[in-house]
Amino acid sequence: MAGAGNAIRGSRVGAGPIGEAERGEAAPRKQVTFHCSQHHQSVLAFAREAVVPECWDCPKCGLPASVDELNPPPAPRNEPYKTHLAYVKERRSDTEAEDILQEAIQLLRSRRKSGEIIF
Repeated sequence: MAGAGNAIRGSRVGAGPIGEAERGEAAPRKQVTFHCSQHHQSVLAFAREAVVPECWDCPKCGLPASVDELNPPPAPRNEPYKTHLAYVKERRSDTEAEDILQEAIQLLRSRRKSGEIIF
């Protein structure tokens, strides 16, 4: 392929000089190590004046991580999916459900008798 050796890689035309001259000096930094319950270590840089958060999401597994290596935060507990019926059963007893069903059937039958409902 002719001309492929002249390509400038990693830059675009008119990008200007690379370095801190254009952006200014970087703020003084401190390195903070976060630990998750999967024993991953993530080293992050914060400005020296910045308040370090108590918890940070581990970039490797997504679990919460903290600066305390001996007591990392536990993984959040995932609740299993509940159906609509499961939520209803939490609120109603079988007797209450039977009463509501009989009431609905009675109403449906009366509406059918009056011709309000044809099916």
